Amino acid sequence: MDEKQCNIELLNKIILYCDQLDEARERFGDSLEALESDHLYKSAAAMCILQIGELTTHLTTDFKKEYEKVPWSDIKGMRNVAAHHYGEFRSHYLWDTMINDISFLRDYCKECVGSLSAPGSQSQSPEE
Repeated sequence: MDEKQCNIELLNKIILYCDQLDEARERFGDSLEALESDHLYKSAAAMCILQIGELTTHLTTDFKKEYEKVPWSDIKGMRNVAAHHYGEFRSHYLWDTMINDISFLRDYCKECVGSLSAPGSQSQSPEE
């Protein structure tokens, strides 16, 4: 699989985890209080964040340089906190990410997939 196709596959997986975070909000409750009071909700949300961060580490360096509307290194950093300091992972950081960042990330990843999938595209970013 070439790099472009690999990036598309990774982006589609990121989109899937963004969708799963929205599903969790619908199922468990759309509030910080619901997240804080339900350990399964918090675990499910943290796992999605962890998976998103892990997937970003496999995107090519060239892709991350060209598609820079998203702070890829910050996403990886959030993954590291979720993975290595889960007991210290504050619910409000997780909630803030779910409410303020996931929708934009999903939409941007969809734009990137569209741009990369366009016939004849080499690696044209959506902001061009």
